Amino acid sequence: MKSAQALLRQHHASPGILRYHSQVSIKDEFGYAWQVLLFKQNYNSVVPDLRLRLVGFPGVVEIAHPQALEIETVSGKLLLASDAYALNTPAPNVGEYELTNILPKLPTTDALKLYVPISAKKPLVLNIPNTIVTEWQWLVTEID
Repeated sequence: MKSAQALLRQHHASPGILRYHSQVSIKDEFGYAWQVLLFKQNYNSVVPDLRLRLVGFPGVVEIAHPQALEIETVSGKLLLASDAYALNTPAPNVGEYELTNILPKLPTTDALKLYVPISAKKPLVLNIPNTIVTEWQWLVTEID
């Protein structure tokens, strides 16, 4: 498996307020690149929502809404992330999933498999390297 380099990036949420997100490009089993973006939103709540946005190549893939994203750990544990775009998606190749209650249940040092629900017969698999998972945990626990 090829390694992927994630990058914590900052963006201006509003004047004078910087926020961070994790963004990486990962190729699927067919060689198409996906943008995988983990970010926090609703900073005014006690626990900000964690969202995972997946963006596939336009015109090549259509994400099936409102299906959940399946996340598989190395040990075989399956977790379901609900579809945040269940009712209105910005584009057919974009999915966004709720990870607020899921990320704490994931191992911090193991790779993951994401089973992206697409309009084809079976889900598309994205392999998330352990370095990315570690970065996600760091984003959640160390950076506000």
